[in-house]
This record gives sequence, C-alpha cells and structure tokens, in this order.
Amino acid sequence: MDLFRLFFPVKNRTFPGKRWVRICMRTLHLIGTAGVGGGFLYGSPREAWIPYLILTVISGFGIFLIEVWTNGIWIIQIRGVAVLIKLALLSCLHFYQDWATPALVLSIVISGLISHAPGDVRYYSIFHRKKLYEL
Repeated sequence: MDLFRLFFPVKNRTFPGKRWVRICMRTLHLIGTAGVGGGFLYGSPREAWIPYLILTVISGFGIFLIEVWTNGIWIIQIRGVAVLIKLALLSCLHFYQDWATPALVLSIVISGLISHAPGDVRYYSIFHRKKLYEL
C-alpha cells in the first residue's frame, strides 16, 4: 500500500461499533466542554474545571483520530479545517488570556455551525474549491 492510500483509502475504513464509539466520544466531549465552559466562565477555581478540560482534550483527540483513520480526506474538508481552526484558537489562549472568553465562545459557535451544516458545507474542500467525498 502506498503512503497516499494509507491516508486516503479508496473505501472508508470502519470497525464494528464505530458509530456508537463516535457517539460516546462526542457525548464525553460535550460533557467536558460544558464543564470547562461553566467552570471557566463563572470563575471557578482552576482545579474545578481542569478535569473537564482533560476530558475534552482526550475525547476530542479520540474523535480526531477516528475521523482521520476512517479517511484522511476529513482533514481537508471544512469539518476538519474547523477543528484545526478551533485548536489554533484555543492554543493561543496561553499567550492571550484576555481573549479567553471570546475564544471559547467562538470555538463553540464554530462547532455548532459546522456540525449542523448541510453536507454541501461540511464536505467542501477549501483547497479544491468543491465538495470532496473521495480522492
């Protein structure tokens, strides 16, 4: 198998129970995001919301790995690009702490918009300027 097909298989990879694993991972991600958001926005001590941050990061990374493993095309579609933008946005918080609240809210807005957008939007590749379902 060549390297290109390793990342962009002709047919999407799957495994038994994949749908339920993704649902569970997204549910954990939402719990973590709610805990971080609530704790952070209402000024709770750091120790109170750090476990939720860890849950958010671990579940988000799990979702990311499943999506990229299924087919790397995900990363060049709007849905993957949105995740990279959110990661960049939230990573900057270390340097620009005054922007923490707007960055957190913007990250949630991006998530809501992209996850509920029609397929024409989610599967669009800004690099190819068209919807992509396969490479």
